[in-house]
Amino acid sequence: LRLVESGGGLVQPGGSLRLSCLVSGSIFSTFSPFHMGWYRQAPGKQRELVADITSGRTTTYADSVKGRFTISRDNSKKKVFLQMNSLELDDTAVYYCNNLQQPLSWGQGTQVTVSS
Repeated sequence: LRLVESGGGLVQPGGSLRLSCLVSGSIFSTFSPFHMGWYRQAPGKQRELVADITSGRTTTYADSVKGRFTISRDNSKKKVFLQMNSLELDDTAVYYCNNLQQPLSWGQGTQVTVSS
């Protein structure tokens, strides 16, 4: 299995981006039980979990992104998404996805840069 993140880019404060994470090599029955999360790592900081979604689609968010980010999943496509609205300068980071319970090798991540 391989994690493939995409959708990052350069955006102004207040803008939006939608990140995608494909669990390549998985099938529906493998992926659907996964408890998936989106993490981010800013320069000089540790990687942090910002949002996660269980197999039952229960979601949890870090306080810093609550009300601005929305995590979702499409099991048929083996994908997890992160809709990011009202982006702030502090959201600048490389964003990664992973399985919280049985972590896979980290993907390359996708760079999100919020700058005016």
